[in-house]
Amino acid sequence: MPAATPSGTTIVALPVPADLDAPDAWLLHGMVDCANRTWLDTWGELDEPRRPAEVLAGLRDQEYQLRLRYVALDVPAERGPADPGRVLGHLSMVLPRHDNTGLAYLHIDVRPEHRGRGIGTALHALALDTARSHGRTTLVTASFHAAEPEPGPDALAPPTGFGRVDAADPTVRHLRNRGWHLEQVARRSMLDVPLRPAVLAAHRERATEAAGPDYRVLTWVTHCPDELVDRFACLQSRMSTDAPQGGMDRDEEAWDAARVRAGEAHHVGRDETYRVAAAQHVPTGDLVAFTALVSQRGAPLVQQDDTLVLREHRGHRLGMLVKATNLGELAAAAPAARRIATWNAQENAPMLAINAELGFRPAGGSGEWQLRLT
Repeated sequence: MPAATPSGTTIVALPVPADLDAPDAWLLHGMVDCANRTWLDTWGELDEPRRPAEVLAGLRDQEYQLRLRYVALDVPAERGPADPGRVLGHLSMVLPRHDNTGLAYLHIDVRPEHRGRGIGTALHALALDTARSHGRTTLVTASFHAAEPEPGPDALAPPTGFGRVDAADPTVRHLRNRGWHLEQVARRSMLDVPLRPAVLAAHRERATEAAGPDYRVLTWVTHCPDELVDRFACLQSRMSTDAPQGGMDRDEEAWDAARVRAGEAHHVGRDETYRVAAAQHVPTGDLVAFTALVSQRGAPLVQQDDTLVLREHRGHRLGMLVKATNLGELAAAAPAARRIATWNAQENAPMLAINAELGFRPAGGSGEWQLRLT
């Protein structure tokens, strides 16, 4: 049922339309436009806009994560035209269904011109009620920042001691006033591509020499080879334990071949290419490192997805080896790509060093926040 709020808006659950031209699809289009306007306001660019088809595909994929979406409207939906501009804000929630079932991830956007009316406050209250109704005990969200402040009284650092956010930022103030704790800061980095082939070849040659004959690189696009899928599932599980977590209350994720295939299908449904380079330990056959790039056809911006080197195989330049290999494959397969964006925990010095060596430059970051419900 629609709920009126003190902000004078009405919050409704986003319906899942039959297709993007359905009578109720204007609400989804409005949510996407609201998200893109907010991103543009924060970053000053929209190289990779959210797409209605991508959001609809995500809403149809609920096997491993319950995805909930709510939109704040100027008046109840039935009392106005089917105008996407009537969506003034939205709440996105992701609730894991198979592991970490005490967690709820949330994201709130409010159109810049409608801030200060209490819309974000109303959506935040709904998020807390929704999390509790699903038995969640911890909420996780992020604040996004185009630049990291210099050290000083107006800079807020997490308990890790790495990275800072602006304490005066409106989102930071909003979260702190409601009991959220900054647990980690991530750096956003950007790389201009394509890199010169000779540069990539030199990186890969040095990394191959450091790795030695016990390691080789395997690549695939979207579909992991059947003979590797169980080993890749193990790598995905380790991603949830071996990557820096700061103070976040996350447990290990349980991955198997079925979950890998579901993830691949998710990318296909969103019309994305998932490009993987993995390092295999030849004596055992185990996959011990990987990196992935996610791209949309013809888009100038590519997202660096997860990168991991298992703890017991670090020190062999495997991170550089898989990254340089994947960048080389991307140059041939996605000629429209001009930039790659990646996110790394500020305390992850080894991965940040690899990125810097490849030519990534700092481009803002995020605060990772946590709220334990009582």
